[in-house]
Amino acid sequence: MNNDSQAKQKWQKQLTSLWPAIKASLAMVRKPCIRKHCRACACGDKHPAWLLSLSYRGRRTTMYVPAALAPTVKKAIQNGNKIERLLYRAGPELVRRYRKSRQNR
Repeated sequence: MNNDSQAKQKWQKQLTSLWPAIKASLAMVRKPCIRKHCRACACGDKHPAWLLSLSYRGRRTTMYVPAALAPTVKKAIQNGNKIERLLYRAGPELVRRYRKSRQNR
């Protein structure tokens, strides 16, 4: 097996272990509800809500995230950041392998 296929297998294994992954941010905000006589809203506490913020085709958008899904989304964001770091390391590694293969000729 040559170095390229070994590197590819290593890369695929790393990516598989980092699923699910997204590139976004998650924020907890407090929003008022629609009930007329809500005590939490009346005293200014409001209600917690999770919002996912992401860019798609150059446009920023937000999506509501159910509280039960928030831990999964947080993990996916962490995995997305790890994948981004892997990509930054992959470029120089590719050049090093190319140079090494040229020297071995």
